[in-house]
Amino acid sequence: MAESESGADKSEEPTGKRLEESRKKGQIARSKELNTLAVTLTGTVALIIFGAYMGNMLMDIMRGNFSLPRDVLMNEGSMAQYLLASGKQALLATQPFLLALLIASIAGPIALGGWLFSAEALQPKASRMNPLAGLKRMFSVQALAELFKALAKFLVILAVALVVISADQDDLLAIANEPVEPAILHSLNVVGWSAFWLSCGLILIAAVDVPFQLWSHKQKLMMTKQEVRDEYKDTEGKPEVKGRIRQLQREMAERRMMQSVPQADVVITNPTHFAVALKYDPEKGSAPLLLAKGGDFLALKIREIAQEHQVMVLESPALARAVYHSTELDQEIPAGLYLAVAQVLAYVYQLRQFRAGKGKRPGPLPDLPIPPDLRRDT
Repeated sequence: MAESESGADKSEEPTGKRLEESRKKGQIARSKELNTLAVTLTGTVALIIFGAYMGNMLMDIMRGNFSLPRDVLMNEGSMAQYLLASGKQALLATQPFLLALLIASIAGPIALGGWLFSAEALQPKASRMNPLAGLKRMFSVQALAELFKALAKFLVILAVALVVISADQDDLLAIANEPVEPAILHSLNVVGWSAFWLSCGLILIAAVDVPFQLWSHKQKLMMTKQEVRDEYKDTEGKPEVKGRIRQLQREMAERRMMQSVPQADVVITNPTHFAVALKYDPEKGSAPLLLAKGGDFLALKIREIAQEHQVMVLESPALARAVYHSTELDQEIPAGLYLAVAQVLAYVYQLRQFRAGKGKRPGPLPDLPIPPDLRRDT
């Protein structure tokens, strides 16, 4: 089990944030052996496929350059033209082979860890030039693993090379007795297949190195329990800070709510524990809206603001509790309370008419119909 610099055990899996930060720094699992395998194996396969094509093209170049007419040989200006033409033909001959190597050199690194470009990884760091840090890396477990890996690679390739040379011995001896052109093509074929089997020997090295690199990278990112707790605090916020933010949000919401009370048509109270402020706009034709609601101290503040701005305050405990528990701020009241609220608004209208000297004084507010599913007992 890995240990941190403080000596604590790194027993926790790396979090998503830790993995993301690692990628931003360019720290991902990479296997040089996998890259080498991809390039060499692709190169040898391309050599086998395009070897005859490249051999014939290169022989045409040699044949043409060794059979130049005398007047061309004596003309210094024509040599540059022939050299340029030969270079273009050679590039055309090797283009499929070089293109295959280019694709393999890109696909190999991204096969493990994916595509990544990190500007932070390119920045110079003084720690990389520290001799003590360099010595520490030289005698680390990673360096020891690299040493054993290099030794194993040498032994595997040596064993495969001996087997390949032994198997190709007859072909190698036969090439000496062949004409030049067939010998060149035969040599390319032997070299291609020999390189292919040598490249296949790297599969064993890569099969061991890839899991090791994944394990090593994961061990570097392992976290202590304290690091996980600290990261959670940084991500989610400290409890006291979150509590303060929620308090400020509540205070802001309450201030906005209190500013809406003067616009209400009526404030219905419990009379002391609950208060709700409702507004109905007949031009919009929608249901009444809940502009403000509160309990205890907030209910008292709503009543005080309503009285200060001459908003009608009525007592209806059942309706106040029903609206308070069933409706959110700036939302319409539920359909089950339409009739009860309509009676309250009609009562408010009659009371305003009476106070303006345009009608009789209305009687007491009747019992309001509250559906059982919306009724909230004390």
